[in-house]
Amino acid sequence: MGIDRIVDKLERERAHADTGYVDFYSEALKASAQFRKEYEGRLNVVKSSQMPLERCADGLIKHIINEKMDTKECCVDIYMHFIPPMKKSGKHRHLTEEIFYVVEGSGYDLHWDMKFDCDIKMDFEWETEPKKFEWTTGDFVYIPPYCAHQHFNSDPKSEARLVVMNSRIIKPMGFDWFDQLENCDY
Repeated sequence: MGIDRIVDKLERERAHADTGYVDFYSEALKASAQFRKEYEGRLNVVKSSQMPLERCADGLIKHIINEKMDTKECCVDIYMHFIPPMKKSGKHRHLTEEIFYVVEGSGYDLHWDMKFDCDIKMDFEWETEPKKFEWTTGDFVYIPPYCAHQHFNSDPKSEARLVVMNSRIIKPMGFDWFDQLENCDY
């Protein structure tokens, strides 16, 4: 018997070595069937009355779609952010990119871009001077991943309303990094 065949036989024996048995595959099939059954009963349409308000460190928000709501949407969280006249939201950062549409009002965002290095270990730093982005009704604003950001309403008379969207798709991949850096001022 040649050396290659001996190595193949040893590898085959190691592959079948008694290392314990599990039922992961069958469990995944059952979980998928259960998910599909539950999914059918989830909401296709979310009525305004089913969208809860929350006062949090970031301010007052109305959840339009959230992973804790019983909707068919499984990848995106959407909320309306209300910012009173001359007030600011909390300052936070998360690994997902964020976009928002200005439904009403005018103001600006401050973005502290991330600097990343992965020489020996992952090192994160943020710019000390933020970039300023002014916005008004009808504008669309993009916020890059892990960019620290904060919204400011610059109108002395009117509330600003932003529809904010985040992807939750990377959370199950282990990237549920979310930091509240400063609370809102209202």
